[in-house]
Amino acid sequence: MKKAKLNDLAELTSEEWTFSREGATKNGILVNYLAHTYERLEYENKIFVDEKNGRAIFNTGLFDNFYEPLYAYLELNKRENTQKWYTVGFKSAYELARRGVDNTLLPERANYFEDPSLLIFDANCPINIQFGHILNDPNNIKRLPKKIKDATNRTTIFRGALDLMVKSVTANYKLAVPQYYKGNIQLLLPVCLLEPMKADVALVVTKSNDGKYYQGNTCLTLDMAYNNARLIARPNSDWLNVREGK
Repeated sequence: MKKAKLNDLAELTSEEWTFSREGATKNGILVNYLAHTYERLEYENKIFVDEKNGRAIFNTGLFDNFYEPLYAYLELNKRENTQKWYTVGFKSAYELARRGVDNTLLPERANYFEDPSLLIFDANCPINIQFGHILNDPNNIKRLPKKIKDATNRTTIFRGALDLMVKSVTANYKLAVPQYYKGNIQLLLPVCLLEPMKADVALVVTKSNDGKYYQGNTCLTLDMAYNNARLIARPNSDWLNVREGK
């Protein structure tokens, strides 16, 4: 998709889609969002395809400033050796109707969960932490702040941060941010390793099938966490924000 189209969509939503850190790709969050949303819609068979008129439509799950749903409007690509569809733009139901699209045929947005209770942190459930993976696995440990990676007592520091995190989330369940990853709903919890009120990484926890405990699987950088969380909804917790330092 051309950058101009992404810019148009970003402006229509009035949402920040670029991480503020140096070197971040413009609208990188939006690129990730659209790719995974399309994949989910394809899985749910929610993409409207009109071969006769050479067009396709999918619900982006996003809204404009008037809270009108935005749909991706695609047309058949007539050029050879190119992708089948190209994006004409992002339209409201009104704009699509003007193009002759029957609004009753407009597809639904992607659905990522069936059980709403999974979106809320259950303070009665203990959290089992996979310390070996978080603190020893090379791919995971590189997500931690350098000062923590190099610390000989990083396990002690991490345990202390987890105790504070559990107390904080128990006091304010909204700190737990739901994410969608590989077909599962998980919760992201803020882990403050360097400063008490500033999250450095997000602990990923998954509720057990019997609903009696959480498994602390891994930690993500805040960028990774935001990308995953944004598939469900725009995170409104201060600790998980696209702006650096939040």
